[in-house]
Amino acid sequence: MPENPVNLSSGLPETALDPEPADAREALAAALAAPDDVRRNAVAQVAVRWPRYLDAWARLGALARDDAEAYACYRVGYHRGLDQLRQSGWRGQGYVRWAHAPNRGFLRSLAGLARVAGAIGEDDEAGRCRTFVSQLDPTWDGADA
Repeated sequence: MPENPVNLSSGLPETALDPEPADAREALAAALAAPDDVRRNAVAQVAVRWPRYLDAWARLGALARDDAEAYACYRVGYHRGLDQLRQSGWRGQGYVRWAHAPNRGFLRSLAGLARVAGAIGEDDEAGRCRTFVSQLDPTWDGADA
């Protein structure tokens, strides 16, 4: 009898990040609902209070005052997201699906990074990010980013 069991699962593995604490999710929802003139600062306060909250960084990137700020915010969300994925068992392959709500901050950050990298002329990085997004969730069209 072999010591290593045979894996009969089909397809690539999926990784799902853990949800953020309820108070962090509530704070981000409130910040996003704030009036236009204070929304960016309210979201920034959420990112500072919960610096590992990927969706706070992604939303801050979307509210950025310029491409440099957006690029920085999206990169923070992307790199912190890679760390969290690895801590959740991701080993560089497999799906990270949009359908699982806690994954959305990472996917938004990666899609945002692709857009802004293209806008600032980092075409190689933009292409790599677009490819990565499509590999992580081939069914997500990016419409909700």
